[in-house]
Amino acid sequence: MSEHSIVDTAVAQARAAAPLWALAPASVRATLLRGLADALEAQKDSLIPLADEESNLGAGRLGGEIARTAFQLRGFAEGLVSGPAYARIVDEAVAGAPPVGRPQLTRVLRPLGPVAMFSASNFPFAFSVLGGDTASALAAGCPVVVKAHSGHPRLSQAVFDLARDVVRAQGLPEGLLTLVDNATRGAGGYLVQHPDIAAVAFTGSYQGGTALWKLANERPRPVPFFGELGSINPLIALPAALEANSAELAKTAAGSITMGCGQFCTSPGVIVVLEGAASDRFIGQLCEELAPIQPHAMLTPGMRQGFEAASAHIAANATTLLAPGSDAQGPAPRIYATDAATFIQNPALREEMFGPGALVVKVRNLDQVHQVLQAIGGTLTTTLWGANADTPANRALVSAAEAVSGRVLFSGVPTGVAVCAAQQHGGPWPSSTAPQSTSVGYAAIERFLRPVALQDAPAWAQA
Repeated sequence: MSEHSIVDTAVAQARAAAPLWALAPASVRATLLRGLADALEAQKDSLIPLADEESNLGAGRLGGEIARTAFQLRGFAEGLVSGPAYARIVDEAVAGAPPVGRPQLTRVLRPLGPVAMFSASNFPFAFSVLGGDTASALAAGCPVVVKAHSGHPRLSQAVFDLARDVVRAQGLPEGLLTLVDNATRGAGGYLVQHPDIAAVAFTGSYQGGTALWKLANERPRPVPFFGELGSINPLIALPAALEANSAELAKTAAGSITMGCGQFCTSPGVIVVLEGAASDRFIGQLCEELAPIQPHAMLTPGMRQGFEAASAHIAANATTLLAPGSDAQGPAPRIYATDAATFIQNPALREEMFGPGALVVKVRNLDQVHQVLQAIGGTLTTTLWGANADTPANRALVSAAEAVSGRVLFSGVPTGVAVCAAQQHGGPWPSSTAPQSTSVGYAAIERFLRPVALQDAPAWAQA
């Protein structure tokens, strides 16, 4: 069977299931989501070794990821039962002439239809077959066609098999969740442009995501493309914070930069500091913390090659503060430095290093901090250490951070994204293609629902 035939079969099953699932009661959808969570946890002892073999992420990290994946499946189920995801807005009719008078209007949310979901490499559970995109789309009433990631094909098949068993056991159409595995880029593009696909969810590289986003918009009937394309996530360390506790902050930053071998879309890739003794001390402490860390192997050889190429590119345009040491399993951490003017003028310094590395940008004043943020343009997160006091300067800095970021932190580090109602994971281009939406948290369901206003409708049509 050709790749296109495989895609056609998967999408045809999803299309056949779509009308029934769109009309399924919230309780039925919630039962499916809870069943998927239960099955995932029940098989974790066999899934974790398989995931570790394919990803090198370690049993501890992968166990936590299964817990997160099950948690968010149950969270979407709870949202369906409690009702906020499907809340109707009703404006009763008002007698008289416009603009005061009006007909009766009911605003409802309807599922878009089959969703193509592209799994991520760096989260083989939480952003894969049963990850957040799948959970939110199923909760919205949309069947999901999963494009498995080439970095963990056997795990993807194993998770899909357990999910299919749950769907069958609950007497639901198998087309609710279908899998396209071992597919080339051409097959992925064909999936995006398939006429029966109503939306696309993607987590991955800027290059791959941009190519698919263009294909989605070149269709005879374009569809929403919810792409998370990566980010350099500036961390701004102001003197007030560094003077108070630079050693602990350096340790915290080092842990964030190397967490998961730096393979997080929220890893802090740019450290912004003001010139001065406190900043110099902090950067020295950061290098000392990073030097002995030996990250595990990266997800794939290709990802390692990409990190080394990006690192070399940065090194050619900046000063090396911490050079890569001898490798054990994974790439050694590295830190580079430049000044604000060079960073702003050189787009090469704003490219993401997807791995355990970061670029320090030294600025002379807060005006240059604002200029650095403007040069970055769009990022998932901005972290502000030392901006807690209510001052005009801090208010201006927060506004500048909000203008380019989906999430602004005042303490801690951006790695680790809580699954909750208030979360926002998505920012201005180029960090994502739809900055008004989130791919993490319970608001993610809104991506796959379309508002419809019903005017003077009978009661049965407003359900």
